[in-house]
Amino acid sequence: MDAPAADMEHEHNKIESEEKAPAHPCGLCDTEVVHKIAQMLLEGLAAACVDSTTGAIFRTRASVAADMRKEMIEYVTQRSETFVADTFILEDRMEEEVSDHPYDITSDFVEDFIALKRNLWGRVSGWLLNERREDWVDDMVQDMELNKFWLINQRESLAQTLLKNVDLNNAFHCGMKFDVAEELENHVPQCKFRSVICNNEGCNARFIADHTEKHDMACPFKIIPCEQKCSSDGIMRREMDRHCLTVCPMKLVNCPFYPVGCQSSVPKCTMDQHISENLHDHLLHILRSTRRAVSSDKLEGLAKQLEKSPFSSQLAAACDPRSLISAVKGVEAKLEPLQMEVVNVSHEEEAHSPSASSASVEELHNHNGDAK
Repeated sequence: MDAPAADMEHEHNKIESEEKAPAHPCGLCDTEVVHKIAQMLLEGLAAACVDSTTGAIFRTRASVAADMRKEMIEYVTQRSETFVADTFILEDRMEEEVSDHPYDITSDFVEDFIALKRNLWGRVSGWLLNERREDWVDDMVQDMELNKFWLINQRESLAQTLLKNVDLNNAFHCGMKFDVAEELENHVPQCKFRSVICNNEGCNARFIADHTEKHDMACPFKIIPCEQKCSSDGIMRREMDRHCLTVCPMKLVNCPFYPVGCQSSVPKCTMDQHISENLHDHLLHILRSTRRAVSSDKLEGLAKQLEKSPFSSQLAAACDPRSLISAVKGVEAKLEPLQMEVVNVSHEEEAHSPSASSASVEELHNHNGDAK
């Protein structure tokens, strides 16, 4: 009996559409997400082995690892293949927004698999909250890595498959397909998901081309200007904190006169300028700390007198409280003889002046009259 014409036409169109479908997909993925999923798969397998054998007498974690890996691969692969259909079916029933990140989705698959393999003792004994569980899982991961039980390239291959199956928006893998291989070859060097290596010297990080700017903004090996805007040629980002806290000339430091009252914090390279420009304030701080009984007005006058003295350069050369105190004492010691000379000279001038002489004569006559 011949097949209906409509069915034959449908099959013919189906074959034609399959023949016309692009045969060369790009398939490049976000390598960072792939690696993250691959690591999570190993940790999930270790957790499944631990939870399925906890409390068992005749079963060990190592004895079930091979079969557990096979079952896990089949389970997560099947879940990823039906993910699209399951999403549309359950979309109306979901009350909370669910993450669409491939890592979160595949992590849910793995968690569901672990729950299926958890034995009765692990479910009812509070085992999941036991600290020993985490230690055993970590030990299992280390043993599998050491013995190369599940190689990273094998896990990354599975991770790529899972990612492509659940990444509905092509946000983490390239969905481009091409009719001929030549078109694919021309596309790959331009694909935003192609793998690239950081150009900064010392950095061997590998990431997709689309993340170049993102990595460059955080690369610890990138040479960048000093955050404190010093004159250095550039500092490696990972050395920036140490540079700013230790050797940077623009590092903020307390004024040497901080212990006596100056509250200024200035760049280290401008400290000499600060000390020079604030001599009067520093001098007042010193005078207040050494002459507490003297009023502020008198201290202000004394400070001005010291600054205007011929020996003020000694004050300007002082760079800390100790040296300024010493300079003040030295200047005062030199000023006292000069002040005495000025006083003596003024007295002599008064004595030789006519008014002074007449006054002396009058005083003498008055004295003689009183004597008579």
